[in-house]
Amino acid sequence: MNASQHRSPLHAYLAGQGSDGRGRTIEDVLALPDEALERIHDYIQWLFPLPTRSMAQPGAPVLTPDEIASIRADEQAIANLRRAAERMRRFYERTDDWLSPHDHNHLRITRILQSLRLLAGESDARVFHQAVMIRQQASGSPVNRQSLAYWERAVGG
Repeated sequence: MNASQHRSPLHAYLAGQGSDGRGRTIEDVLALPDEALERIHDYIQWLFPLPTRSMAQPGAPVLTPDEIASIRADEQAIANLRRAAERMRRFYERTDDWLSPHDHNHLRITRILQSLRLLAGESDARVFHQAVMIRQQASGSPVNRQSLAYWERAVGG
């Protein structure tokens, strides 16, 4: 057996060798236009998994300790996680809906930061955090203090 046969569905997805619960590959999701990323709500848990159940998508996968270790050790999975972070960074730079006191994207940003820190490392999370903060500050700092505090805690602040 090769290493990909031992991967969980979530790990296989991040490594580019599997699909999410709707049959989409990571390449399919990364190619979605901004409008689809805003409208579709079940991809973020696959792109940025966490070891806690999603309240928004309770059927989404939950990371196990073994998956965390195997994803961290998989260069392709980490490279794809970084590509996903870059895609979402561009999404947040080009869209404005999230630039309000309350928006569902605030929860997505918290998830992205937590997942990046857990799987790719604190520096990856901080780079994403900085990009989001620059954008929200340039827009007059419309995001509520509670969301900003969640984001700061997510990067280890």
